[in-house]
Amino acid sequence: MSQAEVNESFMMKDVQCVRLAAGRYEAVVSPQYGASVWRMRDTVNNVEVFRYRDDVTAEQIDCAREIWGLPTLYLPNRFDGGLLRTSDAEYHLPVNETALGNFIHGWAHKRAHKVEKCGTDGDTAFAVTSFTHDSSDPMYEYFPLDFKLTYTFELSEEKGLVQTVRLDNLSRKKLPVSVCTHTCINSPLTSGRDESALRLRVPIYERCELDERCLPTEKLLALSETDMPYKDGSMKPVLHDISNDMYTACTGELDGEGFYGVVITDTATGVRLCNEVSEEYKFWNMWNDRGFNGYFCPEPMTAMINCANLKLSPEVSGYRELSEGESFECRQRFFTLAAK
Repeated sequence: MSQAEVNESFMMKDVQCVRLAAGRYEAVVSPQYGASVWRMRDTVNNVEVFRYRDDVTAEQIDCAREIWGLPTLYLPNRFDGGLLRTSDAEYHLPVNETALGNFIHGWAHKRAHKVEKCGTDGDTAFAVTSFTHDSSDPMYEYFPLDFKLTYTFELSEEKGLVQTVRLDNLSRKKLPVSVCTHTCINSPLTSGRDESALRLRVPIYERCELDERCLPTEKLLALSETDMPYKDGSMKPVLHDISNDMYTACTGELDGEGFYGVVITDTATGVRLCNEVSEEYKFWNMWNDRGFNGYFCPEPMTAMINCANLKLSPEVSGYRELSEGESFECRQRFFTLAAK
């Protein structure tokens, strides 16, 4: 049995974090910075999972929380003109993507979380954090709904890092549900390796057509020849521009078995990084910040961009709402596989 360890007072970049360690894995969660996973490593295979740099300060991360580590977003991606229309209300969120006239990425990743508990359970290290949105929050002016987000992180040699996101509606009004992680995968995965050796495989079914403002046209397109590299695993995820390639998700394959998630392979070493997600994540959106900044983002999303405002059925858009007292959960995990 691999020993599991937790340090609730671990300091990284002069910020108090929670360090989890189990077997070959270690992960650092920053409750103060939206309970983002600032770092995850496979120390045996020398894999740096998420975008991380020793010389980047906490202040620099704070200026761009979406593009470091594993930040979780609620409400993610874009809403047209800031409008969010639920079945029983209409909310006007501030436009913070002025070039395209959208509200983008929500605010939960910009809020401090409290650590509810952490510890070890056999060979698993765990931490639970939470953020409650209420009238004390500056965004309550635009979104006067009470809700609670709870993140559970579990790290073990057997499973890697498992993150569970729970959303609870504490309001009498309907609460819109859309969750994603802006998953910033480090490039290269191992220090000193060639980025061009990376390959990305994503189990995709149809392309979600987006307009010039990166909003869905509500058309789902059959996969074309240019989409197939994602499907067959030959896509190079960096060193060229990938800008919001969005697809419906389906089940793929990992070593001959069904696998609902993405696989990144370092063809130079044979090491693979796998991101398995629960079936609540119905879409993948790919983005790489123009391709030359040392990371890329295969983002699992529970609902489409602009989901609350679309005419599509919830079965197609993934959009759903919670009544008072209801909750929603989704989970994902990250693990590595050594060369065969």
